Amino acid sequence: MRNTLLIAVSFVALAAAGQSVAAPAVATSAAVTQEAADGISDADLRAFAAAMSEVQTVAAAVEGTPTAEQQATMAAAVQNSGLAIDRFNTIATAVSQDPALRARIAVVTAPAPAPGSVAAGVNDQELGQFAAAMTVVQTVAAQVEGGAATAEQQAEMASAVQNSGLDIERFNAISTAVSQDESLQARIALINARNQGTQ
Repeated sequence: MRNTLLIAVSFVALAAAGQSVAAPAVATSAAVTQEAADGISDADLRAFAAAMSEVQTVAAAVEGTPTAEQQATMAAAVQNSGLAIDRFNTIATAVSQDPALRARIAVVTAPAPAPGSVAAGVNDQELGQFAAAMTVVQTVAAQVEGGAATAEQQAEMASAVQNSGLDIERFNAISTAVSQDESLQARIALINARNQGTQ
């Protein structure tokens, strides 16, 4: 059990420090990781996130090797989440290697948009169109000098929106909603992570 918890603690400590998370010293291939990620349900991810939050709290106080009490507290947090420690570690390994899986955690743990809001009405197709258009819009916006886009830059951004299949009004409504809604931000991050994984 000690080695099992050390894997979780090393994952947590790196994540808490904002560093890139290295895979635990376990031989895995990309195919095995993807297979593991495909078998992880939203419920598993919610349980993992809840357990990880508690484990991170304990890990923040760890200096060097965790004490027996700290290990027991972390193990209890995992077990109280409904996950077996082996399942927790399988998910931790997959999460450490898969940006799309990390993005899925944000999606399943984000608060739901307010009923009747623009955010609540944005479907996956529209969000994909928005994300594609936004990629071009942000690229053009990064080239704007002096705070005002040229007529050519404005036309390029408008064209990107129209080519996405959204009209400008809907794009702007979604843009405003995204700036205010955590669940839409998480869903866009997931779309972007999946798109990067297919490139």
